Amino acid sequence: MNGLSDVRLTLHSQELVAGQGKGSSATCARNAPPGLSRWALLWHRLHTRKALLELTPEQLDDIGLSREQAREEGLKPFWRI
Repeated sequence: MNGLSDVRLTLHSQELVAGQGKGSSATCARNAPPGLSRWALLWHRLHTRKALLELTPEQLDDIGLSREQAREEGLKPFWRI
């Protein structure tokens, strides 16, 4: 047994189905706090992308990114998804 209960699997599948019905706006704002205005979302992207550029190699390993991936995402303009 892999440790995941049927209840957790059912809840996870329901979350996936609910997320598919929301359309592209939910996909565009993924990982951002809910309820942000457009400007707040752009501000959030700017600061989180700058923070990616300042992470140490150990921190990048913790989140599963290589230095190249972090640099690529961190150098994107804040208006691009």
